[in-house]
Amino acid sequence: MNLLKTFFGIGGMTTLSRILGFIRDTVIARIFGAGLESDAFFVAFKIPNLLRRISAEGAFTQAFIPILSEYKTKNSSLELKSFINKISTLLGLFLILITLLGVFGAPWIIYITAPGFITNPEKYNLTVDLLKITFPYIFFISLVSMAGGILNTFGKFIVPAFTPVWLNISFIIGALFFTDYFNQPAYVLAWSVFIGGILQLFFQIPFLKQIGCIPKLDFNFKNAGVWRVLKLMGPSILGVSVAQISLLINTIFASFLSVGSISWLYYADRLLEFPAGILGVALSTLLLPNLSKSLSNKNKSEYSELINWALKLGILLAAPSAVGLAMLGIPLITTLFYYGAFSEYDILMTQIALISYSVGLVGLILIKILAPAFYAQQNIKTPVKIAIFTLFCTQVMNLLFIGYLQHAGLALAIGLAACINAGLLFYFLKKEKIFILNKGWVGFLIKILISLSLMAIGLFFLRGSIDQWVNYSFLQRVANLLLIISLSGAIYFISLKLLGFEFNSFIRKTHHT
Repeated sequence: MNLLKTFFGIGGMTTLSRILGFIRDTVIARIFGAGLESDAFFVAFKIPNLLRRISAEGAFTQAFIPILSEYKTKNSSLELKSFINKISTLLGLFLILITLLGVFGAPWIIYITAPGFITNPEKYNLTVDLLKITFPYIFFISLVSMAGGILNTFGKFIVPAFTPVWLNISFIIGALFFTDYFNQPAYVLAWSVFIGGILQLFFQIPFLKQIGCIPKLDFNFKNAGVWRVLKLMGPSILGVSVAQISLLINTIFASFLSVGSISWLYYADRLLEFPAGILGVALSTLLLPNLSKSLSNKNKSEYSELINWALKLGILLAAPSAVGLAMLGIPLITTLFYYGAFSEYDILMTQIALISYSVGLVGLILIKILAPAFYAQQNIKTPVKIAIFTLFCTQVMNLLFIGYLQHAGLALAIGLAACINAGLLFYFLKKEKIFILNKGWVGFLIKILISLSLMAIGLFFLRGSIDQWVNYSFLQRVANLLLIISLSGAIYFISLKLLGFEFNSFIRKTHHT
């Protein structure tokens, strides 16, 4: 398997999903702006999203894929299918229970997670109603994540990468064509989440059937693999929960700030998620099953080489993305969101949050590389300890920054915390001796820094002012933005080439699928 080709394949599908996500957010910004209904929806959508990262996409996947890879490598096809059936049944039962608790406990959940809404009964009641509709999404998307883990382990990386497209399609169609059917338009967004979850799940079923891994109900949980997954999930849930608790605390802080703060953070986060999602998802999706296979085959040198390859590729692409987000905030936000109810003030407030978030982009990408290196070893405890320490650091920074920087302080705390997390993961991975840095890292980083500096100088002269961007037509905004991104990208990559950077070194193949 050609890793670089697969990386770009996953990245391409994720890019398509992110582009549709931006179209979705542009439609939402045009209809709702940054106000009561958008704040209510974003809180109601965030809660099942946080939980799904705990129940399946995070903790379950981290524990499940290394064991699944081991079963695929060392056990018979019958034993593999039996393992999948049992773990799927157990996950399904857990999800049904969580979904019921979430729907019936919606008022208490909002009371805890957005206490600032209590003083505004209209906002509070709307958020509760929206949460009752969006909460079942956790059931569908958690099963989607499990199915994606199975497909990735069998080398079917493109299907899970394309799957999120269906949620964005559901949003876009719902917002454009069904808003008028609801007294409060925010309800259409909640139902779009519900329907999008169903579409994603049903899309993956034919591909699971293709590899003969459609899960069947099996309530006999006497299986060593199942209990190993559950044992690993214990600390993994704690680790993933720490990250989500940090985001939840940020929402609590933001609920006490001025109206629109949650929405400004959301729109800035969406821009950050474009490169973070494409690079982070592609690298972590590709790495975990391949690192797990390397260790299952007792090939430690390949394990180390894979991490070196991913770290260099991550830095190569994440560093210019971070500089671009920080310097092109106004062009990006104006082009994507400055329509309808979204104001010039919203542009400026979102830009401040985006600059703060961009500080942590490289850290976020490196976490997506370094954490799977521990999960592949079935070592969940080290990332958990680091995550707990990072949570403590985040809250200290929240208290230090929020008074002066308001919502941007919350974004800056998350960005800096990501850098702390990545730094500690790297330190402890290197300390284990199973991972060894290749030669040439100093030269690699020097070339990146020089090229970044030249790119930043170019962006300073190219980016323009807010007065220019708000007066452009939509087509002028798109054309100018694409031109600036193309020119700055050219400056960066041509500079690297002139400095003798070897791009061919990233072409890498593995000999197992």
